Amino acid sequence: MTYETILTSVVDGVGVLSLNRPERLNALTPQMFHEIVDALEAFPGQGARAVLLKAEGKGFCSGTDLQAEGGLPEDIGEILERDYNPCMERFRASSLPMVAQVHGACAGIGASLALACDFVVAGKSSYFLQAFVNIGLVPDGGATWMLPRLVGRARATQMMMLGERLGAEKAEDWGLIYKAVDDSGLADEALALAKRLAAMPTVALGLIRKGIAVAQESSFSQGLALERAHQRDAGRSADFKEGVQAFLAKRPAKFEGR
Repeated sequence: MTYETILTSVVDGVGVLSLNRPERLNALTPQMFHEIVDALEAFPGQGARAVLLKAEGKGFCSGTDLQAEGGLPEDIGEILERDYNPCMERFRASSLPMVAQVHGACAGIGASLALACDFVVAGKSSYFLQAFVNIGLVPDGGATWMLPRLVGRARATQMMMLGERLGAEKAEDWGLIYKAVDDSGLADEALALAKRLAAMPTVALGLIRKGIAVAQESSFSQGLALERAHQRDAGRSADFKEGVQAFLAKRPAKFEGR
C-alpha cells in the first residue's frame, strides 16, 4: 500500500515502517499517525511477524510539526485525543514484537513512539529529548506514564522538566533503551534483531508483550492469574508443539507464529 508520509515493506517476516518526511526532520502530523495505525494493522496480513520502526533523513523525529495544516488548534488536547492517543494505544495493543531504530534527534512525541516499542536500538550520536517544556507544553504520547517506569521518578522528572538532551549511551546506561551502537552498524543491528524476533514463537512473544503491559498496572496476584491464562494460550499454539519436538529431537525449531 502507498502512503504519503511513511514507507512500508515486509522483509523476511519483518514489517518495516519508516517515517518519511525528511524535509521536516520527520515531524509528525495527524495524517502520519493515521497512516502509521493503518500500516500496523495491515502488517500481519502481509506476513509480518515483527515490526521495525525507523526513519528517513538526518534524524528519527523532531516531534510534532507545529506548522502542519495551519498549526496547532487552540485546544491542543484535541489532536491528542483524535490522532496521537489512538496511535499510541495501537502500539500498546499490537501482538507483534517491535524494534525502534533511532538515529539523530528523537524528540517529543517521536520519543514516545520509539519508547513504545519493545526494543530501542540507537546510534551513539543520537539523542532523546523531552522538548515540550521548552515551548511551554507538557509531555504527551504517554511519556509521563512510560518514563518513570523506565528510568525512575527522579530521572524522568529531570528529562521532562529540564528539557535537556539525553545521549544514546547515557540512555542505555539509565535503562531507557535496549542498546546504543556505533552509527555505522545501526541499521544492520536493528534489522538483525527484528529478524530474530520474527523467527521466534511470536504467539508467545505477543502474550509476553501483553503480560508486561498489563502487569505494570496490576497486583502480583493479578499478574499470576494473567500468566496462568497466557500459559494456557501459549500451550495450545503450534509453536509450542514445534518447540518441544525440536528440543527432544535436538534440532533448531522452525516457528510459524501460530
